[in-house]
Amino acid sequence: MLRRSIAVGTALFKSTMPKRKADKGEFFKPKKAKVAEVETETSDDTKENGLRGDENERSWKILSWNVAGLRALVKKNGQKSIISQSPDLVFLSEIKCNEWPVDCETDFKKYHKTLVISQEKKGYAGVALLSKIKPIKVWKGIGNASYDGHGRLIIAEFTHFYFIGAYVLNSGRGLVNLEKRGKWEELFLEKIKELDEKKPVIYSGDLNVAHNEIDLANPETNRNKTAGFTDQEREWFSRLLEAGFKDTYRELHGDKQEYTFWSYLGNARSKNVGWRLDYNVVSNRIFEKVKSSEILTEVMGSDHAPIVLEIDI
Repeated sequence: MLRRSIAVGTALFKSTMPKRKADKGEFFKPKKAKVAEVETETSDDTKENGLRGDENERSWKILSWNVAGLRALVKKNGQKSIISQSPDLVFLSEIKCNEWPVDCETDFKKYHKTLVISQEKKGYAGVALLSKIKPIKVWKGIGNASYDGHGRLIIAEFTHFYFIGAYVLNSGRGLVNLEKRGKWEELFLEKIKELDEKKPVIYSGDLNVAHNEIDLANPETNRNKTAGFTDQEREWFSRLLEAGFKDTYRELHGDKQEYTFWSYLGNARSKNVGWRLDYNVVSNRIFEKVKSSEILTEVMGSDHAPIVLEIDI
């Protein structure tokens, strides 16, 4: 299968990558966030009310979507697009709300639901997990107070795997958040490797990076100028893959050029001037169990398209 590689200058990368600090460092000293961990016990009633029990190896359909505001999506009946896919697990990002809209409570009554909201800014960011199988345990962050509490990440443990859903920090206009993003990427890499030593990992969401040139419509005009297509961000994603993970869409579709995000400006979606910012990443050892990894470009309701992973695990 034809694959693309990235040539990133070592000197450039080293000059911008954060150096590991001593124990007194603000970002690398372990600090448990107040909202970092929530335990849920698996009970014997998981098959009641249409909920699926956690059996041995089974087929999972996982849908991830940056909805750009859950209330706005519901007003457009966008949740019906999710339900029509009959997913076993749903990860929603950029929900921008602190509680479930009433219609979601009704339409997703067959799912166990967890919200992770921003503690810093009401109505900002936020992610949600909905699963037909009750997780063994849920963490609302990676356990670092400098980054948790912003409503950007959830980890759920199931019998045979960990699921990580993320809405990764955008590096911002003028790349003002690039350094902070880099420190988070290093912490996250440590966390996902730690989890992968225990069980395989499925990592999904809006990762805010276009890894290769084929992952955006205009690479030359955006390289090292626009958040999501800097050498540093691309290299951080490369390091993740090199640590034992696969980008399922790219592995299965080769050089097919599809996008998951289009700006609202300039009729970008109708012109298909987009970016592939949303990913389903899995541990190498379970890649052979992946049945499909698709982008639902026809589904409207957000500036992002949903992505769907089907896997037997």
